[in-house]
Amino acid sequence: MTQVTENKKLSTEKSLMAMKKFAEKYAKNTDTYFCVYPSVTAVVIEGLAKHKDELGAPLCPCRHYEDKEAEVKATYWNCPCVPMRERKECHCMLFLTPGNDFAGEKQEISLADLESARANM
Repeated sequence: MTQVTENKKLSTEKSLMAMKKFAEKYAKNTDTYFCVYPSVTAVVIEGLAKHKDELGAPLCPCRHYEDKEAEVKATYWNCPCVPMRERKECHCMLFLTPGNDFAGEKQEISLADLESARANM
């Protein structure tokens, strides 16, 4: 893994690996799949990891919040968010049901795909 630099403001390796492991396990447990485009999955996992570092929780990275700390405390948008848990609706396209046009066949993501996305951030 590459070193995290201050100017890029990427997640720590520890949080990135925790979110990778979480996402893979959750996909398998819920019979959902990652996006057919690995870069989408990688960017979302990086966003979750960054929020875990900054806020202490994996707040959905695909939404705008007026007050991120308040949203973390409310827990509604902490991954897996309430729409995902209740209806299998993932706004971020991280967890997709088999019938979704963008669902791939994978429930795992490679370190190479994660690193590639981080290098382009």
